[in-house]
Amino acid sequence: MMSDWEVVIGLEIHAQLNTRSKIFSGASTRFGAEPNSQACAIDLGFPGVLPAVNQAVYPKAVAFGLGIGASISHVSAFDRKNYFYPDLPKGYQITQMDRPIVVGGSVEIPLEDGTSREIRITRAHLEEDAGKSLHEDFHGSSGIDLNRAGTPLLEIVSEPDLRSASEAVAYARYIHQLIRYLDVSDGEMAEGSMRCDANVSLRRVGSSELGTRTETKNVNSFRFLERAIDHEISRQRGILESGGVIRQETRLYDPDRDETRPMRSKETAMDYRYFPEPDLLPVEIDDAFIEAVRNSMPELPREKAARFEAQYSIAAADARTLSTDPLLADYFESVAALCGDPAMSVNWVRVELLARLRRDGIEVPALPVSPEQLGALLKRIKDQTISGKVAKDILDALWRGETASVDDYIKIHSLTQVSDASSLEPLVDRIIAGNPKQAEQYRAGKTKLLGFFVGQVMKESGGKANPQQVNEIVRSRLG
Repeated sequence: MMSDWEVVIGLEIHAQLNTRSKIFSGASTRFGAEPNSQACAIDLGFPGVLPAVNQAVYPKAVAFGLGIGASISHVSAFDRKNYFYPDLPKGYQITQMDRPIVVGGSVEIPLEDGTSREIRITRAHLEEDAGKSLHEDFHGSSGIDLNRAGTPLLEIVSEPDLRSASEAVAYARYIHQLIRYLDVSDGEMAEGSMRCDANVSLRRVGSSELGTRTETKNVNSFRFLERAIDHEISRQRGILESGGVIRQETRLYDPDRDETRPMRSKETAMDYRYFPEPDLLPVEIDDAFIEAVRNSMPELPREKAARFEAQYSIAAADARTLSTDPLLADYFESVAALCGDPAMSVNWVRVELLARLRRDGIEVPALPVSPEQLGALLKRIKDQTISGKVAKDILDALWRGETASVDDYIKIHSLTQVSDASSLEPLVDRIIAGNPKQAEQYRAGKTKLLGFFVGQVMKESGGKANPQQVNEIVRSRLG
């Protein structure tokens, strides 16, 4: 809500299916190849070539449909969408118009106030990707890379149920999480494996009639998605409040200028002249196929979070964080099993590891510390071989690749924790003697100074002193 205006947003998300070959040809879908080295005659639309559907796309599309509680069409057919752009050499795109493979469904997204909302999904359909126009290094001209032409996509279309940029991002994040869990797509937005088109309009509060919408195309990060929608809301509001009219058009987001710019007027279905694809027969999907896909599906994010909370007796927020990524969830369970302490595992994975991932800007698959290494480290904290402070230093050494073995590193650097009272008591006495003012204040009732003395002992011992024993000795001496 913005005073007199209500924001209405719908998202179209294009998820690249992680098949090894394209949807209608045997060309590779590998990312990063030399331009135009992975486009065959079928992708280029040469005369006389005939497409054949890659069977691997169907179980992935069906799994996504089941994951959102949708209906699976028993007959899935393709259509031609006709338009002329340099990156579409055939002059048409093979997609699904009248018979999408997934119909309906919904997802529940978390809101900023701690509640949640159901977002309806209209459909999800299979189609081929176009090529890519390159504008940077051609001195006033454009280059065309057709490696992506024919790459299989699942286009996921939401109802206009979203009411803010933050809701749109929450929805996109959940779809991203779901397609990764189901192994539908790798979701690598930086590589174009998931892209968002944001349809944004404004209407008067209380009105049931939708306003004229614009579509901002191909946004490839959650941060840019939020900024693009916020800019478009502000732009449309300014036009409407000054008495202007919104044009229905396709726009492009420029992250450098943080603004959207018009690309072209928005086409309608009539402009695209859809008709059934004559070279591909409809495909029948029977109940047995659907059930086989259902039986092969993994545990979904919300199911996993609920299980974590119940099985490991951890907080709901921690369970949700650990289940955001399937690889992270598997990592946590491996560490918990290895060290036998789920609560400690939660803290080290959620706090220590994720902080280092964010600091270094890397993703979970690139974690330099294995579950076996972290599990061994936590076992040494549990059996009081090392302190938590020393363990963090060892984790940093593992992270940098300075060692592969926790036990070897402890031995080489003589990091074994000091738990012998006869060794700790003289150290405590020396610290107390060196801080008479604080000792007097503690005895006068300022008991919070206990932490000061323990910290000083830990510092003096290089973090090797057993903090629990130090605590007890300090209390005894000052008592």
